[in-house]
Amino acid sequence: MIHYVKYAKSISERYIMELRHLRYFRTVAEEGHISRAAERLDIQQPPLSLQIKALEKELDVQLFYRRSRGVELTSAGESFFADTCAILDAVDGAVERSRRVARGTEGSLSVGFTSSVIYHPATQAAIRSFRIEFPGVTLTLEEEGSKELIDDIAANKLDAALVRSTNTQIEGIQIIKLMEEPFVLAIPPGNILERDLDVPVTLDMLADQPLILYRRISGTGPYDRIVAACRAAGITPRIVQEAPRVGAALNLVAAGIGISFVPDSLRVSHAVGVHYRPIHSTAGLNAPIMLACRKSEQSQAIQNFIAVVRAAMRENSISSFDSQPD
Repeated sequence: MIHYVKYAKSISERYIMELRHLRYFRTVAEEGHISRAAERLDIQQPPLSLQIKALEKELDVQLFYRRSRGVELTSAGESFFADTCAILDAVDGAVERSRRVARGTEGSLSVGFTSSVIYHPATQAAIRSFRIEFPGVTLTLEEEGSKELIDDIAANKLDAALVRSTNTQIEGIQIIKLMEEPFVLAIPPGNILERDLDVPVTLDMLADQPLILYRRISGTGPYDRIVAACRAAGITPRIVQEAPRVGAALNLVAAGIGISFVPDSLRVSHAVGVHYRPIHSTAGLNAPIMLACRKSEQSQAIQNFIAVVRAAMRENSISSFDSQPD
């Protein structure tokens, strides 16, 4: 084992020396003169001459013709020069790429989002801005439910996610509150609530209405907030259907199954025949947008993404938290 370690160390030291030799050789070849190359490299001429001779000895190849006015590449030297340039360019490129990744300007990022979050103009603006500001980062987007997205972050399948609900059961996940928007009421065709669409409804008006809610998950979500608000208003919600996604809920509303609470930005969705009506502000029903990521996350690309999302939320919403992570 000791012999192996010594051997590995000697190979490593030799590789570093050879890389320096390659840089010396390329500079001499480009300048065509030892003295000018030494000046460019900021070293003395005699040591540089010795380094070039040592390289030739190690390769067992003459790389230069020594002339009275400088040096000239041999045929073998020309071949070695082309390969040396390719090697050093690759090394320099690898160094610069690693620095860009460290700065978060290159690499890849996997971000999840719920189906309702993507409708908000701030979310769209954030994704658009990030792609423009960091074109070297490959941004992969995945759609899922809040619980599944947070589970995927914990399992290192995703880097971050824009969610509506929190899952407090998972250690190591932080939830950054970004903003919140009001819920509005999605109303099916022919429902009595279609009248006076500009007039906010109060929750007591929904006492006899069939209600479609999003399927309840662990943690705090829309289901809990809506049920709590209804009970606070003195009514017991008549839940006739639970939907896995907001899109499914809107389709059920369009089919006349019942009414549903949806984030205000969902007004732009095109469920046929569905109308939207504001809810009286004292109901306190809001749909938050939050960003989930790992607490221990050190990636600068993710930090850049969070900064861009925060800025987009501030610019596209009056009701933003702009707070630090929970």
